[in-house]
Amino acid sequence: MAADLQAKYQKLAQEYSKLRAQNQVLKKAVVDEQGHGTSLKEELQMKDQSVRKLQQEMDSLTFRNQQLAKRVALLQEELVTTEAKVKKSKQKGADSPAQMNQQRQSVFDEDLQNKIEENERLHKQVKSHSLEREAKDCRLRAEECQQQLKNVHADLSRRLDQSTNIIQEKLPFNDTRLAEYYTLDVPIHDRRHQLKARDVSGQAVAFCQDLVGALLNFHTYTEQRIQIYPIDSATDVISPLNQKFSEYLHENASYVRPLEEGMLHLFESITEESVTTLETVVKLKPFSEVFTSYVCFLKKILPYQLKSLEEEYEHSLCTVNLQARNMELQSDMQKVTAIFEKLQVYISLLALPSTNPEMLLQTNYNVVFTQLAACLHSLHDVMKDISKHYSQKVSLEQEQPTITQKLKTTNDCILSSIVALSNVTGKICTFFSNNLDFFTAPSMYSSKKGMGVIDPLSAECMLENKKKAAAYIKSLKKSCPESVPYDEALANRKAILSSTESREGLSQQVQQSQEKITKLEQEKEHWMLEAQLAKIKLEKENQRINDLENQYRLTHSGQMPSIDSAQANGSNSTIEDLDCVEKDSKEPVRSTSLVGMLSTYMNDNEIPDEESREHLIKSHYMMRVADLTSQLQIADSKSVHFHAECRALAKRLALAERSREMLSEELKVANHNIVRLQDELTTTKRSYEDQLSMMSDHLCSMNETLSKQREEIDSLRMGTKGNAKKNRSR
Repeated sequence: MAADLQAKYQKLAQEYSKLRAQNQVLKKAVVDEQGHGTSLKEELQMKDQSVRKLQQEMDSLTFRNQQLAKRVALLQEELVTTEAKVKKSKQKGADSPAQMNQQRQSVFDEDLQNKIEENERLHKQVKSHSLEREAKDCRLRAEECQQQLKNVHADLSRRLDQSTNIIQEKLPFNDTRLAEYYTLDVPIHDRRHQLKARDVSGQAVAFCQDLVGALLNFHTYTEQRIQIYPIDSATDVISPLNQKFSEYLHENASYVRPLEEGMLHLFESITEESVTTLETVVKLKPFSEVFTSYVCFLKKILPYQLKSLEEEYEHSLCTVNLQARNMELQSDMQKVTAIFEKLQVYISLLALPSTNPEMLLQTNYNVVFTQLAACLHSLHDVMKDISKHYSQKVSLEQEQPTITQKLKTTNDCILSSIVALSNVTGKICTFFSNNLDFFTAPSMYSSKKGMGVIDPLSAECMLENKKKAAAYIKSLKKSCPESVPYDEALANRKAILSSTESREGLSQQVQQSQEKITKLEQEKEHWMLEAQLAKIKLEKENQRINDLENQYRLTHSGQMPSIDSAQANGSNSTIEDLDCVEKDSKEPVRSTSLVGMLSTYMNDNEIPDEESREHLIKSHYMMRVADLTSQLQIADSKSVHFHAECRALAKRLALAERSREMLSEELKVANHNIVRLQDELTTTKRSYEDQLSMMSDHLCSMNETLSKQREEIDSLRMGTKGNAKKNRSR
C-alpha cells in the first residue's frame, strides 16, 4: 500500500512539475494577450474620442446650417420685398441699375450691421447671465465651505486638545523626534503591495530566464559561426583574432547564467510577510554585481566582434551590399553595448539604497525608473534593427555559390536567437512600462514622517519587530480552552495519575494495599474460626452440664444404693452401670462451622480430632482465598492499565479524525488544482498542436522551396557540364 502511494505521489509530482513548466508558458501568453488587450483598449478609447469629436463638430455644423437656413429665408423675403420696390420704381421711371445695386448693397450692409450688433448684444446678455449664475453658485459654495471650515476647525481644535492632554499624561517617550528610533517601528503591512511585488518579481524571473536563454544561444552560435566563416577551422587555421574571440565567447555561460540565479534569489527574498522597498531588497545588490560582470564581458568582446566583422567584409567573396550590412551590424553592436552600460548604471543606482542610502535620494527614484524604462525601449529598438540587418545579411550570404549547409544552419540559429532577443526585450520593455506606476509610486513606509531614509540595518530590525508583533497578535487571537467541570476534572486527574507515567508507583501502592487486605482477611478468618471453636466448646460444656443435671435428677428421684448392697449384689450391677455410663459417654457430638456440620463420638479420656481437621480445611481455603485475591489484584491493575490505554486511544482517535478531515480538505483542494491544471494542460496541448501544425506547414513549404532550388541547381550543373563538353569537343 505504501509503495503504491509513493508511486502515485511521484507520478503526481512529475505531472505537477510538467504542469508547472507549462503554466509558465501560459503565464507568458496571458501577459502577451493582456498587453495586446491594453493596446486594443487604448486604440478603442482613441477611436471613441475621435467619434465624439466628430459628433460634436457635426452638431455644431448642423446648428450653424440651421442658422444659415433661417438667414437665407430672411434674405429671400427681403429680396422679394426689394424686387417689389424695384418694380414699383421702374414703373415710376426711377433710378438706373447701378443706383439700384448700390441701394441694395447699402440695405444689405445696414441689415448685416444690425444683425451683428444684435448678435453681440445677445451674446453679452448670455455671458452676463451665465456669469451671474456662476457667481451665485460660487457664493453659495463659499458659504457652505466657510461653515464646513468652521466645523472642521472646531473639531480639529477639540481633537488637538485631547491628543495634547493624552500625550502629556500618557506618553512617556516620543520616538517620532528621532528618525533612527522611528524607523524601528512596525509599519502598517500593505498586503496588496506585497502580493503585487511578488507577482511582478515572478514575471521578471520568467523574462530574465527567456533573456538568458536567448543570450546563451546568440553567443554560442556566434562562436560556432566564426569557427566556420570566413575560414573553416576543420580545413584551415582561423585567424588569431577569431581564435581569441572564440575563446572569450566560450566563457559566456559563466557570465550569463548568474543573471538568472541572481533574479531567482531576488524573487525568493520577496515574500508576502516581508516589507519590499528599495532599502529592504538587499538581494538587488548581488544581481547588480553579476549584471556588471556581464557588461564587462560585453565590453571585452566588443573589439573582437567589430574586427571579426571587418575580416568578413575584407573577404574576397564579400559584396558591397554585404559589406554595408556588416557595417550596420558593427554600429548596432556598439549601440547594444552602450545601452547595456546604461542599464548597468541604473541598476547599480537602484541597488544603492539597500547598502548606502545616502548615495541616492528618494526624490530621484522616479527619474531612475523612468530612464531605465527608456533604456529598455532603446534596447528593444536596437534588437529589432539587428534582426532586420542580420536577416538581410543572411539572405545575401545565401546567394553566394560557395556557402555551405553548416553555415546556413548556423545563420538560421543566430537569426532565431536574435529574433528571440527582440521578442523578449519587447516583452520586458512592455512589462516595465505597464508597471512603471507601481515602481515609481511612493512607498507607504517612506511616506510617513521620520522615515525619509530607511537604513538597511534598521529595516532588518524593523522586520524582526514585525515578526514578533505578528506572533504576539496571533497568540492573542488564540481562543481560550473550554472550562471543564470539577467532577470531570477530578476524573481526568485520576486518569492522568493512572497513566503510563505513574503506572509503576500506582502498581506498588495497589500491591501493598492488596497485601494488607489479604493479611486482614486472614486475621478475620482466623478469628472467625476461633469464635466457632469457642462456640463448639460452649455447646459441649452446656451439654455436659445438662447431662450432669440429668444424672443429678435421677439420683435424687430414687434411693441411693449403698456400697454394701452394691457389693452384695455382685458384679452384675456394676457392669450394667458401666455399660450405661459408656453408652452415655459415647453419644454423638455435633460441631458446626463455616465449612459445615461434623458429628463425632468422644469419650472423656479421648482427645478430640475436629480441631486438626478444621485447621487443615482452614489452611486449604485460606490458600484459595489468597490465590483469588492475587488474581483480583492482577485483574484490577490490568483494568486500570486498559482504561488508561483506552483513554489514550480515544484521544488519538480524535486527533486522527481531525487529521483525516484536514487531509480530506487538502485532498479536495488538490483535486481541484488537478482539474484546473488538467484544463490548462489541455489548452496548452491544443496551442502546441496548433503551433506544431503551423510549423509543419512552414517546414513543408520550406522543403518544397529547397527541392525547387536543388532542382534548379542540378539543372544549372547539368547545363554547365553540357557547355563544358561542347567546349572540349570544339
